[in-house]
Amino acid sequence: MLYLIAEQLGFPGVLNLIRYLSFRAGGAVATALFLGLIIGPKFIGWLRLRQGKGQPIRTDGPQTHLAKRGTPTMGGLMILTALTVSLLLWMDPRNPYVWACLAVTLGFGAIGFLDDWDKVRKATTAGVSGRVRLLLEFLIAGIAAWLIVRHNGTHLWLPFIAQPVADIGWFYIVFAAFTIVAFGNAVNLTDGLDGLATMPVIIASVAFMVITYLVGNAKFAAYLGIPHVPGAGDLALFCGAIAGAGLAFLWFNAPPAAVFMGDTGSLALGGALGTIAVVAHHEIVLGIIGGLFVVEALSVIIQVFFYKRTGKRVFKMAPIHHHFEQLGWSEPTVVIRFWIIALVLALAGLSTLKVR
Repeated sequence: MLYLIAEQLGFPGVLNLIRYLSFRAGGAVATALFLGLIIGPKFIGWLRLRQGKGQPIRTDGPQTHLAKRGTPTMGGLMILTALTVSLLLWMDPRNPYVWACLAVTLGFGAIGFLDDWDKVRKATTAGVSGRVRLLLEFLIAGIAAWLIVRHNGTHLWLPFIAQPVADIGWFYIVFAAFTIVAFGNAVNLTDGLDGLATMPVIIASVAFMVITYLVGNAKFAAYLGIPHVPGAGDLALFCGAIAGAGLAFLWFNAPPAAVFMGDTGSLALGGALGTIAVVAHHEIVLGIIGGLFVVEALSVIIQVFFYKRTGKRVFKMAPIHHHFEQLGWSEPTVVIRFWIIALVLALAGLSTLKVR
């Protein structure tokens, strides 16, 4: 809301800095980071008090994970709180794209919260029915996609091509909703080790901070041959808030984790990144930048598909990070190597901006 206040005052003196998107994006990062670090200890204490035994641990998983019993979950509430407060402080409230992304983030966070709460309450890893979850996710994503399409069209863009390849009409809503839901669940599946999902989300957010800034600027977009979406630049603030809140959470989620993100955080952050990519018309690039999440989701799909048809497993355990644990990799080794892969993929995704 600082933007409207400064605008009404005519951006006098130092308040003129608020006029600049880069300054507000930096402010969003710093605010979310600071707030997350401040509320973290009390939030974790409250979660531990309310949950008692904490997140249920799979008995059929790596035996080393059994030592994590009693660790509270729903730490995503910390991320969402810091993210939302920072965003409301620095955003231009007249921007419809920011509201659409925030609606998906909080909506998916609510679905994840219900799932986490059901697991804790029943002391089981089952949670809410998968069909119910997907129905609610597609409902939220579909409404958000419809709102976005009304403002920025239905053209499909591909990497390495400097113009839209096709106008797919209202089918774009289905494509956009699928992107949002698929990426939300992909991040959710990746969140299985301490810090494993958090840092790749931060890396992807920083990459999309660059992309949304460029997409929102007519001159940069024309020079690079990427879609120009007026107003999309404000999503750089959203990406910054995700990065700041994610870094604050990582402070407490670093091994050994004092709190787990839970579906509350992973589903919300994945949905947020998916929605940001839809606004920027960079859905395919999201698959490159977030390639780690895509591989994690595909490993589950492949495992289930082959096991149901042959009775045999392709991986020792899915998602694939557990496969490497079963091969003898320590948890920190898996996490750090996956972080490196996420960074390389983000750089590869950003490289598509210049080779069109």
